[in-house]
Amino acid sequence: MSSFQWMGDDPLPNAIAQQPDILGNPDHTLLDAYSRAVVGAVQRVSPAVLHIQVRQRGGEGSGSGFVFTPDGFILTNSHVVHNAAEIHVSTSAGERFPAELVGDDPDTDLAVIRSSVTAPSVPLGSSRRLVVGQLVVAIGNPLGFQHTVTAGVVSALGRTMRSRSGRLIDGVIQTDAALNPGNSGGPLVDSQGQVIGVNTATIMGAQGICFAIGADTAEFVASRLIRDGRIRRSYIGVMGQEVALHRRLVRYYDLPLETGLLLLNIVAGSPAQRGGLRERDVIIRFAGHAIGSVDDLHRLLGDEYSGVSCEVQVVRGTELLKFSITPLPRTSD
Repeated sequence: MSSFQWMGDDPLPNAIAQQPDILGNPDHTLLDAYSRAVVGAVQRVSPAVLHIQVRQRGGEGSGSGFVFTPDGFILTNSHVVHNAAEIHVSTSAGERFPAELVGDDPDTDLAVIRSSVTAPSVPLGSSRRLVVGQLVVAIGNPLGFQHTVTAGVVSALGRTMRSRSGRLIDGVIQTDAALNPGNSGGPLVDSQGQVIGVNTATIMGAQGICFAIGADTAEFVASRLIRDGRIRRSYIGVMGQEVALHRRLVRYYDLPLETGLLLLNIVAGSPAQRGGLRERDVIIRFAGHAIGSVDDLHRLLGDEYSGVSCEVQVVRGTELLKFSITPLPRTSD
């Protein structure tokens, strides 16, 4: 299985370059349409992109981020600022400002920090109307080279990616716009300069396979982090793995999927144990939703069901049983 490389890294010496107003120059007509689209997107978004430097117990690291509200909230990746003892942000002009962590969510690899930085903001757009093949531009600080621009296309939509916390991130954008360590947290924008994703990871050893968290996911997570400082999720206290169900059971009970979640361990005193679940049970439905894997269950364990009694259907041996379980709140580490 390919492994992802998260793109926060120790910086090399900064290389800061100012962007001339090319589109305001009469000679811009000499540019082809592709170049004008890229230049226009960069000039709209680049001033909001920041170089993030962090000090942690194990040393120093860096990444990217961008101001997305007029009052100084900055969006970046969780793995860039998680457990940081000190955070600073720098503009393309070399101005450096302290920043504080507002909240981070390792489950989606997103974080919000805040600073009094003197930089314009660029609002989040939407990733819902993206189409495969359309032009995208990535802006960030790979290896400490500030405000580096790369361009490519949307290679695929609806990808899933495993976060560092182990949960699955849905709605991930795949692009061939080149990303390198230090690009983490920078914006992925379309030809209109709309932020449609947050650059996150590459596959080690691969060429042109890079990923960004969709803007719609980022907008939801960022709003919750600003409001609460964390994302509220729930848990029922089980560990398990996907397992194939016997065809006879699938046909006899008219089960929705041919796989289920086999429970290998149940935490003592957890909602699952109190609700009557046992090891070797196979969960096939939760709150009316089909469950075929641990990721299916994770997707449902948000704040919607926290404290709410939910019906859980399991296969125990050859029996189909129903239980009532009330998930409890869980906070991200």
